[in-house]
This record gives sequence, C-alpha cells and structure tokens, in this order.
Amino acid sequence: MDRRQLLIAGALGALAAGVVDQSASAAPSDVSPVDGLNPPGVRVAGIRMLPVVGGKYKVWTKKVGSGDVKVLLLHGGPGFSHDYLEAMESFLPQAGIEFYYYDQLGSNLSDQPDDPSLWTLPRFVEEVEEVRRGLGLDQFVLYGHSWGGLLGIEYALKYQQHLRGLVISNMTAGIQSYLKRTEALKGLLTPPSRKRLDALEAKQDYDNPEYEKIMMEELYPQMICRLSPWPEPVTRAFRYANQKIYNQMQGKSEFLVTGNLKDWERWDRLHEIRVKTLAIGANHDEMDPEDMRKIAATVQNGRFGLCPNGSHLDMWDDQEAYFRHLLSFLRTV
Repeated sequence: MDRRQLLIAGALGALAAGVVDQSASAAPSDVSPVDGLNPPGVRVAGIRMLPVVGGKYKVWTKKVGSGDVKVLLLHGGPGFSHDYLEAMESFLPQAGIEFYYYDQLGSNLSDQPDDPSLWTLPRFVEEVEEVRRGLGLDQFVLYGHSWGGLLGIEYALKYQQHLRGLVISNMTAGIQSYLKRTEALKGLLTPPSRKRLDALEAKQDYDNPEYEKIMMEELYPQMICRLSPWPEPVTRAFRYANQKIYNQMQGKSEFLVTGNLKDWERWDRLHEIRVKTLAIGANHDEMDPEDMRKIAATVQNGRFGLCPNGSHLDMWDDQEAYFRHLLSFLRTV
C-alpha cells in the first residue's frame, strides 16, 4: 500500500470512528436503546417499537419535537391509526411541545394479531400503561381523540397519578349520549337517502355498497371532515383501518353500537378526574359539543373549547380554533 492509500485509509478510519463517537454521545432520546426490539445505538428518527401484552406483541411509537410538556396521542377507532393526527406536526413542535404518536395494537404500523380476546377496553387501558412505561413518561399529558378520548377517560380513572393533564377531544362520556346525537344527524340526509338508510339498517345490511355510499358521500363529508378533498392523512387512516377491531368493539355502523363498548357509561365517575382537563367539541361533530361542555363542568379541573366550524376531525377543518384551544391549554399544565 503506497503513502496515498495509507492516508486515505487513515482518514476513512478516523471518519468512521467519529461517526461511532457521535452516535455514542447522542442524546438518549435520539438513539435506540438495547431492548431487543430496536437496533441499538442508532438514530431512529424518534421511532421505537415497544412491547405490550407482557412482551408478546409490539407497538409502533414515534417521538416528535422536544420540550418540557410531553403529550401521548391516543388515536380514534377502535382500529384506526395515528395517521390522521399528523396535523399536530404543524403546531405542537413549533410551540416547544414534545409529543408521541402511537399506533395501538392491531393498527397499521403495530403488530396485528388475529386474536379477538385482545380487543377489549380493559386490555387497551393496560396497553397504554405499558406504552407509558416503555417511553419513560411520567407527569405527562394524555390526549385522546374519539375512541382515544374514551380510552383516555378510562386510563385517567385508573392511572391518574401519572398524568399532568388530560385532553378529551370529540368524545362524549357515554354511548347513550352518542347514539342520541347520531340519530339526530340522520336529519342531514335527503328524504330518499334517509328512507333508504333506515331500510338497510332495518335489515342490518351494513355491508351493502349503498349503505357505505350514503355514509361516505352524504354524511361523513358533513360530520367527519368538512374539507373537500379530505387531507391525505385522513384518507390514509381510513385506508388502514382494522375493521375486525372496529366491528368487535363498536359494531358495523357509526349509528349502531353493537360491540363490547355498547354499555360504556362514565358520566357518574367523571368527578373522580382531578387533573387539568380540556374537552374539545365542534358544532358539526358526530358527538354533541354540549356533551364536551358537560364533561368540562363535571371533572374537578376542566375547561371547554368549541370549534364553531369544525366536525369530528376539527384539527383539520377548524384548525385555527382547535389549536388555539389545545395550545392554550398545554401552556397551563
């Protein structure tokens, strides 16, 4: 090897050593730990797979931003994924707030076992606690949207000692309130569509393409997301939805809860929630915004935020109001 080759080899060796040194000295949050689920000692863009169900399965998480206030996001469904919450990236990091995406077990980037015994509310509560421990979070803010809000209420009732704050977004505190609202929203349909929807529901023909057409083309554009076209993260979330979980826990339709959540009611226990709580509602939501106002008045330290132009995904179709309420709350916890 001549002198030039020796110099090149030395430079490459020094460079390689420098890379290793930088990786070794990086902040722990930037480098995957030695845990058997993630490649150790490399930068992973905030993504970590965490063990759940006692280590039998793993779920996907991703850290975004950095700050003293840390927020864990619980997406809706059951059976949807974090994708539609990506609007958060345009607002929270810029405000110095650290947050974590997390696909619940069975959703998109997490393991998707074919085991109906897993799809119960108590098990999902324990999963959130496993994720909290896996991420090393304590005194954090738990944010739940829709089904995630239901899950957030349940988590707070059992593990409140770990919370710094709670956000219940676009979720009521009982299935009966929810069904009352969705029945009223059928009034948004034209008379022919309403008649056809009622006929299909009477036959429990929820898989009929006509039923899906009425929902997707007439009702969802009014009560789920009022933007046209829908943002890509929203359509992506629908594309990845795990219908098996949704059907088992919710049912075949947004307007009929036949799954194992059908008897869920927590109005009588909201007063036990002591941590600072924000309940967000929207005028055009499939959840009655007055229910969110009632939640805020019933917990011990609550506040209410209304999105006048928003629907169920008001983080998209009424962003100004939504993030004004959310960021204002997060600055107080």
